[in-house]
Amino acid sequence: MTESGSQWLETVKEMRETFDAQKEQVSQYPFLEYSHRRDALLRLRQAIKQKSSALQQALSDDYGYRAPVDTEIADILPLLHQIDYTRRRLKRWMKPQKRRPGITLLGTKLAVHPQPKGVVGIIVPWNFPIMLAVSPLICALAAGNRVMLKLSEFTPNTNQVLRALIAEVFSPNEVAVVEGEVEVSRRFTELEFDHLFFTGSTQVGRQVMLAAADNLTPVTLELGGKSPVIIDDQIDMDVAVSRLIYGKCLNAGQICVAPDYVLCPEHRQEAFIHAYQRAFRAMYPHFEANQDYSQIVNQPQAMRLEETLQDALDKGARRWCALDQQTVPTAEKRRWPTQLLTQVTDDMRVMQEEIFGPLLPVVTYQDISEALRYIQARPRPLALYLMSNDAEIRAQVTTQLHAGGMGINETLFHVAAEDAPFGGIGDSGMGHYHGIEGFYTFSHRKTVLTRDKWDTSFLVKPPYNRWYKRLMRWWLMW
Repeated sequence: MTESGSQWLETVKEMRETFDAQKEQVSQYPFLEYSHRRDALLRLRQAIKQKSSALQQALSDDYGYRAPVDTEIADILPLLHQIDYTRRRLKRWMKPQKRRPGITLLGTKLAVHPQPKGVVGIIVPWNFPIMLAVSPLICALAAGNRVMLKLSEFTPNTNQVLRALIAEVFSPNEVAVVEGEVEVSRRFTELEFDHLFFTGSTQVGRQVMLAAADNLTPVTLELGGKSPVIIDDQIDMDVAVSRLIYGKCLNAGQICVAPDYVLCPEHRQEAFIHAYQRAFRAMYPHFEANQDYSQIVNQPQAMRLEETLQDALDKGARRWCALDQQTVPTAEKRRWPTQLLTQVTDDMRVMQEEIFGPLLPVVTYQDISEALRYIQARPRPLALYLMSNDAEIRAQVTTQLHAGGMGINETLFHVAAEDAPFGGIGDSGMGHYHGIEGFYTFSHRKTVLTRDKWDTSFLVKPPYNRWYKRLMRWWLMW
């Protein structure tokens, strides 16, 4: 459903009014005390728990069907744990950090004060519209900011529940929700935010950064890319597959850190395919009626995936269905088992674009150095996965390859680490959130130097030709 001109113009007008009201709140109350932030997070936690079932149902309605446990595990539980983690540490994070002024600033005190940036904009994608709205919101609130959330137009049912949840906990001057399509999103990025946080594709991320540049608005970009899985020559194949398959199947692979392709020793490719098929059938028995597997979110995404698959087949790729070869995925049927693809080449769309769905190309290599060169020749991914028990290979991959984050003998779960930063590098994004890094992302770390009664600054002020000043400079240069 598209917006009429009058609808989006009215939305843009309301959006500007809300933004101005939040800016006014920042002017009146630039620093929110610890108790205010703590209580806001507690109210948010209670609201999420109360509306957990409604959120799961709404997101399933938006998808046509999304496994409720997918939403519980990947959206609801991480948020509750993140709030608990943040509340326990917030008082310590807010304290000014003492620093050493050094001999040249003798007689002064030096500290770094975390200060709220002001009004923060958060742009939310459709694939995890609960987690990817509320997780950065937690960080922004902990840092003492006001927030405007731009929700995805592709999840209207979830948006309705989120809007009600936010309205129960916050006034619009604290946290506001914005909905709308492309034009509203574009106008949202043009607001003079004090920080703009975007989760989405690399292509759109470039447009967001360009819009923010006009206002010199700092940005955090959580993008995506093609996250590889390297399987080494020695690891048990059933173990390797068991560690990677959940990362590919959760939310039907519609995750920014899902394995995008597998690098497998050439002589182990057939073993990988058979191991994946066995594992998939064990995880999702009676596939058509299975309640643990989610659908592709909508028809346009299913059509995109069907075209990507057909492009690969037309150019010589071979398809291996994780379920059975008789199951041929089509755009009309949005419940797809993983489609493994072999004999892939660089001219195929499946190897050029982030897949964001249940397609999994398999690229073969002869030795580990070839696999590393393959990854190094491509844009830096958001996630990098290695299936290996070899300490030397682990060290080699960790130190020689760039990625936003990495999992060894595991996929996906590094994102759930509360006490570690999450973010991309290069084409997969910039900036971090989660943990104290998230608090710092939405804070300005202001250096404050204080000089009390003991003043030594005269030693470095004109006139410079006094003997004791020359002696001081000589001593400092020694």
